[in-house]
Amino acid sequence: MTTYIFPGQGSQMKGMGSELFPVFPELIQIADNLLGYSMVDLCLNNPNGQLNQTDYTQPALYVVNALSYLSAKKESTVKPSYLAGHSLGEYNALFASGVFDFETGLKLVQKRGALMSEAIGGSMAAVIGLKESVVDAILRENNLSDITIANYNSYSQMVITGPKDVVTNAKTIFIEAGAKLFIPLKVSGAFHSPYMQSAQQQFKEYISHFKFAPATIPVIANVNARPYETHEIASLLADQMTHSVKWTQTIEYLMTQGETHFEEVGPGTVLTGLVSRIQKGQ
Repeated sequence: MTTYIFPGQGSQMKGMGSELFPVFPELIQIADNLLGYSMVDLCLNNPNGQLNQTDYTQPALYVVNALSYLSAKKESTVKPSYLAGHSLGEYNALFASGVFDFETGLKLVQKRGALMSEAIGGSMAAVIGLKESVVDAILRENNLSDITIANYNSYSQMVITGPKDVVTNAKTIFIEAGAKLFIPLKVSGAFHSPYMQSAQQQFKEYISHFKFAPATIPVIANVNARPYETHEIASLLADQMTHSVKWTQTIEYLMTQGETHFEEVGPGTVLTGLVSRIQKGQ
């Protein structure tokens, strides 16, 4: 049994997709026509540092993850038992499961990236070395009610999110409480938090015009760490913008289903490292 897992924002890197682009020229043409710029140029040359700008990052990662999946599908006779993706990567899991086609997924991701890039004044930081209960206690005891946990990445790695100044000032508190590292992330907004409500409402309206097919392979949702039901695809994708990414809980669920082999499909090995730590209880 194998689960394919798809990375999200933060896994992008200059040069990604270089071996894939020549193999899938038709899909690259679809992407270029839809986006209005060259996907190959963006990924291989990173003009003006655009690859790290949310509204460019998300379409680029979606495309490279999708091509990585199609390539893996060609080369492997093994059909995965489950699919999961971290934040943006969830769109690739749904694409791989046949919920929507390549172009529809790219339209959704383009809109999502545009809306998220408009969110300003927020910040996110990875807190490494503290358990969820400790992070919760720190937030409560220091009256940091403006900060929430955006990502449950492993048992000892959380990503917090909130107003920029509040997150920045929280660094000292977390380090003094025993955090090994406090790493500010290069984002403009408080993603996966209630501060994304305006973007979520706009996205909810946009996504309501699309029709989705039932998943051919179960996809585990970030919002509730359970398999998607067809009727809730649109609402869960919209809710994902304001809710935490329950990655630890997702891997826990899959492990209870007997999954032991996880294959990261896309650039980098961020998720592979997180899964390894979760499997070890770290």
